[in-house]
Amino acid sequence: MMMEASFDTEESFDDPSCLAPQPPGSVSPARRQIKEVKETKITINCVTFPLPGEGPEQQLLKPNEWSYCDYFWTDKKDPQGTTSVAGFEVLLQKQLKGKQMQKEMAEFIHERIKIEEEYAKNLSKLSLSPLAVQEEGTLGEAWTQLKKSLHDEAEVHLKFSNKLHSEVEKPLLTFRGDNFKKDLKKYDHHIADLRKQLASRYAGVEKARKALADRQKDLEVKTQQLEIKLSNKTEEDIKKARRKSTQAGDDLMRCVDLYNQTQSKWFEEMVTTSMELEKLEVERIEWIQQHLRQYTTLRHETDMFNQSMVEPVDQLLQNVDPAKDRELWVKENNTGEVRPVDMDI
Repeated sequence: MMMEASFDTEESFDDPSCLAPQPPGSVSPARRQIKEVKETKITINCVTFPLPGEGPEQQLLKPNEWSYCDYFWTDKKDPQGTTSVAGFEVLLQKQLKGKQMQKEMAEFIHERIKIEEEYAKNLSKLSLSPLAVQEEGTLGEAWTQLKKSLHDEAEVHLKFSNKLHSEVEKPLLTFRGDNFKKDLKKYDHHIADLRKQLASRYAGVEKARKALADRQKDLEVKTQQLEIKLSNKTEEDIKKARRKSTQAGDDLMRCVDLYNQTQSKWFEEMVTTSMELEKLEVERIEWIQQHLRQYTTLRHETDMFNQSMVEPVDQLLQNVDPAKDRELWVKENNTGEVRPVDMDI
């Protein structure tokens, strides 16, 4: 991680000085004479930030919204602490993780569908069982209706599984297809290219800063030599050294301008693109919410249908009458109503 102190002010380029990038979008600052230079900024990984407590307090771009555009400007260490991960990369990873979660939810619903299909199959099979088929009377009618309700319930669960597939699983699978990752790569390459350009501009600033320091040192040495007459350098040599120092200063200011313009462009694209990713995440969450609510709706419908299947069984069970069943059975199966009497001698 590269860290450089930066400054808010400049000295004449005939004296030693350092230049620093201004906030994104600023133009080349005017030169001014100062006696002391106070560090107010710091450059981290080629991006310039204000030091804590220096300058006016920055206001959030979207206060109280926890927006992506406000909280992902600095780089962070990866979990191993070996390399830096750009804030924008964190946002991209969130998108990829969301895509994976969406896929896993679809897999979960698919497993739920398989359970429903197997359950429906077993219910239908059980409804055809010959067990207790010989039960008679009002109880036999209730038993027959109960078995029939299993068949009807199986149909309800089969329809539930079909709707789960078409109205929940399939939408989760097809939401943002293969092109989504390609689109994310475009975002990634775009912002990465701007960071590379910024790093190149920053390297140019550092090179120009060193060149200025060398020219100023050369001017200072020649001036001292002339003053103590240790050299036969002429006044023209001093003027030449001063011109080179001034030119080096102008080159540094030009490099700082280019750096600031590049950082401003990166800043603007970061805001725009992070807002687009934020919008995509909102859409993803709302899409999943919509279809999971459809799951609960279908589930409630299934419960209602199942309840309607049970109601006829309940009614027949309420009408079960042991006395009537006994009457019906006796009428059909009696062997005679004449009772035995005593034998006569």
